[in-house]
Amino acid sequence: MGVTKGYVANEKFLMISPVKLRRVANIVRNKPYTEAIDILDALPQKASVFLSKAIKSAASNGLSQNRMLDEEMLYIKELQINEGPRMKRVWARGRGRRDILLKRMSHIYVVVDEKNKVGE
Repeated sequence: MGVTKGYVANEKFLMISPVKLRRVANIVRNKPYTEAIDILDALPQKASVFLSKAIKSAASNGLSQNRMLDEEMLYIKELQINEGPRMKRVWARGRGRRDILLKRMSHIYVVVDEKNKVGE
C-alpha cells in the first residue's frame, strides 16, 4: 500500500465476492465524490451498497479532520478491492459424495483526497 495521503476508510470481511465488487468499483474509480455517490445510488447491484458505505466513511473522515473541506472538493484517489478469507461449506451430492462450497469475503480500502491541491 505504501504511504498515501488523503483520508482513508477500510471495510473488512464483507460477504460478497471480490469479483462482483470490482465490477462496480471500476465504474466509480477516480471520480469526484458526489458523482460517485450518485452513480452508486442508481446501480441495482448489491456491491454498490457496500462501496457507497465505504466511500461515505472515507469522506466523513476527511470532513471531520479538516473543517475547511467541502464534499465538492473530494475525489476518489484510490479504491482497492482485496480478497478476504473464504468460508468452506459442504454441499451434499448424490451417492453420499460432497462438494466444497466456497463463500468468499472481500475487503475494501478507500482513499479520498482533495481535487485541487497545490504541488500535485
